[in-house]
Amino acid sequence: MKKIAELHRHDKPREKLAQKGPQALKDYELLAVLLGSGSREKDVFALSREIAALFEKEFEDLSLEKLLSIHGLGPAKAGQILAAVELSRRYLIKQNRRIGLAKDAYEELLPWAHRKQEHFLTITLDGASHVIEKRVVFIGTLNQSLVHPREVFADAISDRAAGIIIAHNHPSGQLRPSDADLRITRRLREVGDLIGIELLDHLIISKEGFLSFRNEGLL
Repeated sequence: MKKIAELHRHDKPREKLAQKGPQALKDYELLAVLLGSGSREKDVFALSREIAALFEKEFEDLSLEKLLSIHGLGPAKAGQILAAVELSRRYLIKQNRRIGLAKDAYEELLPWAHRKQEHFLTITLDGASHVIEKRVVFIGTLNQSLVHPREVFADAISDRAAGIIIAHNHPSGQLRPSDADLRITRRLREVGDLIGIELLDHLIISKEGFLSFRNEGLL
């Protein structure tokens, strides 16, 4: 592996980034740009490759201590990397839609509001009410035997969700909840309380609009 000083000008990470954009750089090359230089013990590429290997194994639990376990990486450069990672995480979270009102959830589910067959849907959310995932749990007429808590909460548990919104469409456009809707909601709320995933709302949606169980005092 050539050291950075031995590379052709166009192969150096900074020059490559300027010419081709960051997408053209490998992970270790992006880290080399971030670091700027190596240490007495290691050149910048050697350090970058070790950091990239650490990312592969420990990215979710990355810490200053783990970065400092890399020989030749000092507190200043380790802090730069950790700050860049945290900043990226925060901006990635900002790209996720936040559900603050029932109307926000309805807008997320609009593609299903016009369906001619009933769809039972879930939106899983993190602790700050950002959308993790939207899913169709099943298609068909709603009844308690079909809407089993196991199917409703399995993905929410996998997502490590803090809360869940359930919804179903009424092809008729009628937004009044049935007795079955009320029974299913109570059952899922009880199960959510038991496993620690809050049932935040149940929406009935149609092309005419929506009904929020929480807004109507039915949750």
